[in-house]
Amino acid sequence: MNIDDVLEWMEIADNDFDSAILLDGAVRKHCEIICYHCAQAVEKYLKAYLVFKGIVPKKTHDLLFLVNVCNELNDEFESIVTECSFLNKFTNDIRYPHKYQINENDVVYSIKAVYKIKDFSFISGLREIKNETVEKPNCT
Repeated sequence: MNIDDVLEWMEIADNDFDSAILLDGAVRKHCEIICYHCAQAVEKYLKAYLVFKGIVPKKTHDLLFLVNVCNELNDEFESIVTECSFLNKFTNDIRYPHKYQINENDVVYSIKAVYKIKDFSFISGLREIKNETVEKPNCT
């Protein structure tokens, strides 16, 4: 495991989520872009966990695939499958003429979902990694 890679995935995820929060506070709210950034953040949080576990993540935006791989390593990831499933519809397809009607309720739920995943102990524990001698701070 390369700790710098784990922390870089976490930083990119945080940046996506920060973007979603900033856009949520905008006067002219673009719900689809906010939900897209929420999905992007979760993708990166899941990939950070996989890298932490020594797995090179597949180049995919499919949150259900990623959370299922994480769940194979630790079945506690089952507790965030619902949030990943909801956010999965906001991955790259949302960046094209949509088939989804996205509204403020989707934004509210998307942001809550990211907070839950970001604060999930096996994701939040990755923030405590400081050097290679610390292998599993709050992660198993």
